[in-house]
Amino acid sequence: MAAAAEPRARAWLGGSSPRPGSPASSPELGGRGRARPGPGPGPGPGSGPERAGARPPGPAASGHSFRKVTLTKPTFCHLCSDFIWGLAGFLCDVCNFMSHEKCLKHVKTPCAGVAPSLVRVPVAHCFGPRGLYKRKFCAVCRKTLEAPALRCEVCELHVHPDCVPFACSDCRQCHGDGHRDHDTHHHHWREGNLPSGARCEVCRKTCGSSDVLAGVRCEWCGMQAHSVCSAALAPECTFGRLRTMVLPPACVRLLSRNFSKMHCFRIFESAAPEPGEGDDGVDGSSPAGLGREVLAPESSKQTLKIFDGNDALQRNHFRVITVPRLARSEEVLEAALRAYYVMEDPRDFELQALPLPVHAADPGARGKTRAGGSAEGEDSRGPGSREAAPEAWIIRALPHTQEVLRIYPAWLKVGVAYVSIRVTPQSTARTVVLEVLPLLGRQAEGPESFQLVEVLMGSRQVQRTVLEDEEPLLARLRDIRQTSLRQMTQVRFYVAESRVVVPHVSLYVAGLPPGLSAQEYGSLLEEAAATKAGLVSVSHVYSSQGAVVLDVASFTEAERLYMLVRDTAVHGRPLTALVLPDVLHTKLPPDSSPLLVFVNPKSGGLKGRDLLCSFRKLLNPHQVFELTNGGPLPGGEDPFSVLVSVDEADAVLMDRWTILLDAHDTGGAENSVADVEPPKIVQMSNYCGIGIDAELSLDFHQAREEEPGKFTSRFHNKGVYVRVGLQKISHSRGLHKEIRLQVEQQEVELPSIEGLIFINIPSWGSGADLWGSDSDSRFEKPRMDDGLLEVVGVTGVMHMGQVQGGLRSGIRIAQGSYFRVTLLKATPVQVDGEPWIQAPGHMIISAAGPKPVLQGQLMWGHDYAWHNQGDSGTRQTRHRSLPEQVPVFQETATRASFNTHPEGGAAQL
Repeated sequence: MAAAAEPRARAWLGGSSPRPGSPASSPELGGRGRARPGPGPGPGPGSGPERAGARPPGPAASGHSFRKVTLTKPTFCHLCSDFIWGLAGFLCDVCNFMSHEKCLKHVKTPCAGVAPSLVRVPVAHCFGPRGLYKRKFCAVCRKTLEAPALRCEVCELHVHPDCVPFACSDCRQCHGDGHRDHDTHHHHWREGNLPSGARCEVCRKTCGSSDVLAGVRCEWCGMQAHSVCSAALAPECTFGRLRTMVLPPACVRLLSRNFSKMHCFRIFESAAPEPGEGDDGVDGSSPAGLGREVLAPESSKQTLKIFDGNDALQRNHFRVITVPRLARSEEVLEAALRAYYVMEDPRDFELQALPLPVHAADPGARGKTRAGGSAEGEDSRGPGSREAAPEAWIIRALPHTQEVLRIYPAWLKVGVAYVSIRVTPQSTARTVVLEVLPLLGRQAEGPESFQLVEVLMGSRQVQRTVLEDEEPLLARLRDIRQTSLRQMTQVRFYVAESRVVVPHVSLYVAGLPPGLSAQEYGSLLEEAAATKAGLVSVSHVYSSQGAVVLDVASFTEAERLYMLVRDTAVHGRPLTALVLPDVLHTKLPPDSSPLLVFVNPKSGGLKGRDLLCSFRKLLNPHQVFELTNGGPLPGGEDPFSVLVSVDEADAVLMDRWTILLDAHDTGGAENSVADVEPPKIVQMSNYCGIGIDAELSLDFHQAREEEPGKFTSRFHNKGVYVRVGLQKISHSRGLHKEIRLQVEQQEVELPSIEGLIFINIPSWGSGADLWGSDSDSRFEKPRMDDGLLEVVGVTGVMHMGQVQGGLRSGIRIAQGSYFRVTLLKATPVQVDGEPWIQAPGHMIISAAGPKPVLQGQLMWGHDYAWHNQGDSGTRQTRHRSLPEQVPVFQETATRASFNTHPEGGAAQL
């Protein structure tokens, strides 16, 4: 039987496109006709091990429980998205999938109750803080998101807060972790929430809908299609239009145990409590009309709290169902199981009454009512038939002497998705491995080379546990069900090769004092975080940024350090921790040129979070970085158009410059700073300003730091700039009296100016031409790759406004490759939009290293920036607002790509 089933299983797994939202797998139908999503009682004592995986997807295999309903309001089909004419439709009682009768036979989208069992490689989601998402639908209960909801920042899965525990762990696999890694990449389909004008790749008809959750989209290549049409597409994904920019997941590796993608991408969840925690209810977004209702005392219905196990009791997490007061016990139990998306046979469960108040102690001692039990008779009534019915109930699984357990192979090149075996009280992890290996074609290998691994596929985190050889499996299954029935549907067992994995985690730590040695940083971290010398070593030091990379030879120690560093401050400054993946550059395709994107979340009216999510969706999230501090001007347009324009742009060379800041006491300067800073070096790509323009940027920056909530729109941001400028319009500092300028070691006499600007690019201040287009025999025509900087002066705020309006240009002062500026007083300075007060002393500007290759349109500002890895030279990028990302640039590089919004936003490295 096993040999006969294998070709069919292989044909289904390899020759068909995966289901929306999850890769292909194989459903198993129980003996009573109901799909079984996970481990559960077997169909009967006489059946032996079975090989599953041959049944193609269809209405039954998708696990829906359809019933005919009368429609009382305009309703749309979730398959074809067309209006359902007439008064009847077909509704899934579990997930609310609505369909025409004619569409039922074409339904391939799995029900939320069986979806976890269809995930090929479990990957947890990265849910950000709650937000309002207009005209979006929950991927679990399929209802509209009217209240604040959650969104996965990596794959754009949208869910209600109380639906999160039931969401599949089917996020995009953005890196390999040593478990079921593969080189061939398939489409990752996500259902619904498409633009209303989306067109199907196959039939070219509209596949998007703003009325229901319909249509599918590949999260990698962006291909859109009807769920039915997607089966006609090749399963392999080519990453679409942006394939040369995307960092393939097979080229990124992160060996970890319990680290999630949130540790890599620094996505922080909302601190709000889970639904039902600390209060007496949940919100009403539960499935199939099971939400809480406010009922009149004489109502024929009642609401009940339902717990699914001991863990829910302890946390006071419950679901609310509404049932008729005269409902039968079986009906109440079925409604309770649907509330937790449990698709197993109701006859395998019972409801136990909980007295008020609810306490977690001794749940087995409470009164109980058995759904379908013979003690109450065939016509027994449920909880609602009693005068004083308990308000709270708990679902319990009935004990069985044997159960059928699915075992999945932990390697991908196998003919079946899983095999099913029967476990008894005598079954242990070792006996299960011995029974499974012949079914998977590995009987020639010794069982000592394999182990049984339990995987909890939570929506927020995927956890793996290696079972001991003598672990009794039947007792373990009972314990899991006692803890949580929902958890049981998310547990999967793998037989895996016993490989010795050498723990190695690269942990980036920033926020340390700058200018220390590797030994000093090691001692500082040992004192602050109690690092263990035998397990932790400093591998890279970024002294000027106050950052290090730690090599940690223990997963447990890495997890402890990560959590501890996040809550630690050194010299009053909080530390930052980031888990760094390994980039396997030798596996990059020949035409691949991965793009790095930096987003400033404070710019563009605080729309940075939406930009971050958009770029993470279009690229591999490992390529997208958030700048915690940055420039003041707005940016952003359609992210896809930005990436396409970068890909199509011409490549040009660009000079880079090093600025040495050497502060010293000039003696008696009345505006000098109290503490003289040690010398430091910064890199410049675009411009350096001294005086009035730096002062305006500094004032804006400080205003935004004081009240960030007010800077939520471009109009307000520009208004603040205007107000700050008006305050300075009559200000006369006489900058030419406070600084000295040498160009090529020759003293240059400065005219009467308020600002001195060194420019390397042909645009400044929202795209203005500061140098001007008039020819001048004294200077060469400026270029970004000529090895020269242009020095321009401005006489004040009015002059700057005229330059930005195109009415004037700046005062041309000099052109050269080596500059020395002497500051006689503390003076505002900005480099590439980053302002500060520089103490009296010297500033030396000179050329720095090989020229990077630029690709795209270059303008002033820095709302987002790109960097492409090339093959010439090496460099290290230094910027005050992105210390966390410095290690990314230690590759051989430097091909850089820039593109921004015309209103402002210069790419900046």
